[in-house]
Amino acid sequence: MSIKLLIILAIPNFMSIISSNIKFLRKKKGLTQQQFADQVGIKRSLVGAYEEERAEPKYELLKVIASFFEISLDDFIKETINDKWAPAPKGNLRILSISVDKDDNENIELVPMKASAGYLNGYADPEYVAQLPKFYLPMFKQGTFRAFEIKGDSMLPLVSGTIIIGEYMENWGDVKPAETYVIISKSDGVVYKRIGNKFKENKKLKLISDNPVYEPYDINGEDILEIWKAKAYISTHMPLPTPEPTMESLTTMMAQMQRSISKLQQGSN
Repeated sequence: MSIKLLIILAIPNFMSIISSNIKFLRKKKGLTQQQFADQVGIKRSLVGAYEEERAEPKYELLKVIASFFEISLDDFIKETINDKWAPAPKGNLRILSISVDKDDNENIELVPMKASAGYLNGYADPEYVAQLPKFYLPMFKQGTFRAFEIKGDSMLPLVSGTIIIGEYMENWGDVKPAETYVIISKSDGVVYKRIGNKFKENKKLKLISDNPVYEPYDINGEDILEIWKAKAYISTHMPLPTPEPTMESLTTMMAQMQRSISKLQQGSN
């Protein structure tokens, strides 16, 4: 099994930017390729390969190089750095680690309930993601998917222990109100909720439980780490058959309908 790192950017020439930045920053420090290689602990031949776009630095090495040049990882891999460059405000870079099988099919990694706290620190770490349980479902061929075991009864009839399979949302602007998502946030961890409003940067996102016992609440946009759109679920709790309507239930239903009609008529007068 191998590991892949997806850098979610609206920039097509990702490798070109990294190679250009390594070369520019190395020369700005007055270092030869050998001196730079010694400083960051790699072979000189790798430096040449990176600068000539013949190889791609792994995630951990990207962090080391960015730290060596005293530049944020965000800026290092998405900004073309030159003499006119200046650090920009923090953007919306999203780094997604995935694993693939021997046939290069993306796995569906499972985040068990007991691992949800650790996922907040390891969600972008390829080594952490590689250690998660994983499986493959042939019906999910397009997109990137991850499975999350939910806890609590806030989303009944889905019970605690249900596994939600979510599709990775690259563009949070595509999140649709009234649909359900797995939200990964610094404040709440891993939660499965229905969305109450459109996502907007630096605004609050309303999260709604299907169980009316739980009140809706807001979460700050800057606290959100990942959003996964619910696509399917796995549960050992089999659904119960729909009961046959009784005379009592039909009478209650008719009474409710009459009250609703009466309120509408009063409002129209």
